[in-house]
Amino acid sequence: HVRQLYALVSETLRYSPVLEKLLAGAALLQAEKKLPPQLAKVLVYDLLFGKGLKCGGRWKALARRHRARLEAELARLKVQQKVSRNEDLLAPVQAASPGASQVPRYVRVNTLKTCVDDVIDFFKRQGYSYLGKAASVEELRALCGKKFLLDLHLPELLVFPPQTDFHDNLLYTSGHIILQDKASCLPAFLLDPAAGSHVIDACAAPGNKTSHLAAILKNKGQIFAFDVDTKRLATMNTMLMRAGVTGFQLAQQDFLTVDPGDPKYSKVTYILLDPSCSGSGNVRGSVCPTWSRLWARGPQVMAALPAGMVNRLPREEAAPSAERLQALAGFQRKVLSHALSFPALQRLVYSTCSLHREENEDVVQAVLQEWGSAFRLVNAFPSWPCRGLAAFPRAECCLRASPADTLTHGFFVAVLERCGEGAAAPSSLPAAAENPEHGEGTAPGAAPRKRKRKKQRVK
Repeated sequence: HVRQLYALVSETLRYSPVLEKLLAGAALLQAEKKLPPQLAKVLVYDLLFGKGLKCGGRWKALARRHRARLEAELARLKVQQKVSRNEDLLAPVQAASPGASQVPRYVRVNTLKTCVDDVIDFFKRQGYSYLGKAASVEELRALCGKKFLLDLHLPELLVFPPQTDFHDNLLYTSGHIILQDKASCLPAFLLDPAAGSHVIDACAAPGNKTSHLAAILKNKGQIFAFDVDTKRLATMNTMLMRAGVTGFQLAQQDFLTVDPGDPKYSKVTYILLDPSCSGSGNVRGSVCPTWSRLWARGPQVMAALPAGMVNRLPREEAAPSAERLQALAGFQRKVLSHALSFPALQRLVYSTCSLHREENEDVVQAVLQEWGSAFRLVNAFPSWPCRGLAAFPRAECCLRASPADTLTHGFFVAVLERCGEGAAAPSSLPAAAENPEHGEGTAPGAAPRKRKRKKQRVK
C-alpha cells in the first residue's frame, strides 16, 4: 500500500541517525556484506520501531537472524543517552528552515463521529498535554514534545509538533480524526454550505475536503464529487465511508463534461473547486520531502528498495516552465468559468496549492472579467494575515498561505458569490479568530454556540 510505504520510508529517514548507530554497534553491515546500507535501515527500523517486518523473503530472515544483537544495541543506546522511549533518541527538530520540518501536524476532528472535547480527552489519556487555544502562530511554532493546542483560526483543528505520527492511532484508523494540513481545511471552511444544501466538489479525490464539507453539512444535504481517476475514487469512497459520510455521489467524470443544465444539479448552490495545479506550494516538494531526499541521494539508494516500490514513487517535478504554467492557467480559467455556469450557484471557493500568480490571482481576475457583474469577490477571512497579491483591485480579498507566515503548506483561496437577486447575503467570511465556532445555519464569524456531546465517545 502506497500510504504504508510512504510512512515506512519517511520514518526510516527520520530515524536515520539512530539507525546508523545501531547498524554500526551491531556490526550488521560487516556481517552481511551484500546488504545495501539503505535497505538495512528500512529493515532495522521496521524490526525495532515498526510493525515487525511485514516484508517476506530472504531479507526478512536475514534481519531476524540479527534481532538479538540489534535489540541489545538499542537498549545500550537508551542507557547511554538516559532515555526510555525510542522517540527520545531523536535530536530535537531544528528551526533552520521554514519548510517541511517546521509545519506542525494538524489534526482535524471529524465532527460526524465525535467532538473536539472528546478527542482532547482521548489524547490527554494517551499522555499528551493540552495547552488550550493558541493565541498566535508563534505559539504553534514553539510546540514540542507531547504537547498540543487548539488552532487559533479553525475551531475543529488540533495542532501537534511537526512530524508527530498518528497513522496507527485508533482515532485515525477509525475515522474520528483526519490528518489534513491547515491550509487544505480553508476551502470547505470558507465555502460554509448551509445544512441541507446541494454541493459540488469538482476535483474531489483524495477526499479530505469532501469529508470536511460533509461535516459542515452535518450529513444533511447532497454532495456530488467528481474525479477522473478510478483508483483515486475507490480510495476516496473507502475514506468517506470510514469517516461516516453519507449523502454523497461519486462520479468518474471530468468536471468539464458535466452539464450545468442537468436537472440533477438544479439545486447546487455551492461549489468547491480545487483543480489540478503545479503543486508549487507543497512544502514537501512537488510531492513530499521523503521522495525528494530519496531521489536526491541517487540510484544507489533507489536500487536498495524492492523493485516494485521504485516504480510507484512519485518523482519530484522541476519548477514549471512558463509554457506549463500558461497551460495550467488556461485549464484553470476554463474549469472556473464552467463552475460559475451552474444556474443555482450562490457561492464558490477556488483554491490551489500553488504559489504562482498565474494560477491564482490572474485566473480569478480573468474569469471575473469574463462574467462581468454576475459574480463578486468576497473579502474572505479578514483576520487571516496573508492576502492576495496586488494583481488587480480587491485582490487582497483573496487568501494566501505559506510555511513562513502561516505555518502551513503554500496555498491560495478565493471566495466568489453571485450578485443580484437570490444571491447569498453579502459577507466577509469569516472573523473566525475572534468567534471561532460556527454551527448549523450560522455563517463563520457568528457567535459561538456551546457544543453538545451527542457524538459517540472515543475511549
